[in-house]
Amino acid sequence: MTTPQSITDLRHLHLVLLFTEGVSLATWERGGLFDREVALYRSLRPHLGRVTFVTYGDRHDLNLAHRIEGIGIVCNRWRLAKKWYLRTLPLALRSCRRGPTIFKTNQIRGGEVALKLARRMGQPCIVRCGYLLSDHLKWREGPDAEATQKATALERTLFSQADHGIVSAGFMKRMVVTDHAIDPGRISVMHNYVDTRLFFPNPACTPHPRRIIFIGRLERVKNTLALIEALEGLDLELWIVGDGTERKTLENASQTRKVATRFFGIRPHHELPELLNSATAFILPSFWEGHPKTLLEALSCGLPCIGSDIPSIADVITHGENGLLCGLAPPSIRQAVTTLLEDPEMRTRLGENARAYALQHLSLESIVARELDLYRTLLSRPSR
Repeated sequence: MTTPQSITDLRHLHLVLLFTEGVSLATWERGGLFDREVALYRSLRPHLGRVTFVTYGDRHDLNLAHRIEGIGIVCNRWRLAKKWYLRTLPLALRSCRRGPTIFKTNQIRGGEVALKLARRMGQPCIVRCGYLLSDHLKWREGPDAEATQKATALERTLFSQADHGIVSAGFMKRMVVTDHAIDPGRISVMHNYVDTRLFFPNPACTPHPRRIIFIGRLERVKNTLALIEALEGLDLELWIVGDGTERKTLENASQTRKVATRFFGIRPHHELPELLNSATAFILPSFWEGHPKTLLEALSCGLPCIGSDIPSIADVITHGENGLLCGLAPPSIRQAVTTLLEDPEMRTRLGENARAYALQHLSLESIVARELDLYRTLLSRPSR
């Protein structure tokens, strides 16, 4: 481990990001997430010696290298079986033994790979997650399901053995500290970031006076069927950006209930600001969320937002200050929408407060600064 006296800056630090198990750069590209996901590492790169992505993609990931100039890519270019690919990583990353390196996870799945590599190389490891896998599985499978129990055990192992943990919201930190008996000082809250220069209130876009926009996966967890039911008979239009297994069901429901709905499918990340700025309000009526990035981007655009009253959204939206909270059932969703549409002064106030919240808590620049401070702190500690 590098001694504290040698850490005057980070220009010799090698940051190695281990992707979520099964995820590749091509996965991010297909999902329209590429620019959003790599923005932090593009911004960190000038401050560090090296940045390397370890992905689960094949050689097609190398075709995206020009999009992340200066960031190295380790991928499964020979399409080996997973266990054999993982066995090649110590060789591919052998230079990490020689200088200051930090291994970091992108999510919980696959985190054990990062931890093992860090220990093998004698380097620190950060376990980062944008959402708690166990919390998601509790909603989807139930608290006693085998998958939930395995995820809980994995999180306990990772957060207890890693040098530091990062979660994206305060309620997640409280869960980790309480459920896994982790020292609060070893867990940092770093919100999912927003490029506030890309997502901003654009006066060149004239919002439709009665347009509601939803952006996200079209899956049951997002509760979009209840949203369509809630809007039946209202004089407005609904824009839905995203795709998923429920798309056909939602299209049929929109026709049956005569809700004027436009389905955009998955759109590139850089197109989202214009779509957001063309709407009156953003809505996210989900059953469960982690720290929802589309909501954060809508806030950054100064859009009045409606979200379901669940811990992850209530951690972001303060009801009546920077947005509105609603229940999960159609009547409650409908009431929130009509309240917002009928009160232009409220929309203006909520939108201004939303933008202010984004600038204060979510800017990419602030997250970059906090990440760099954490790296310095970790490198100044003796080996565990």
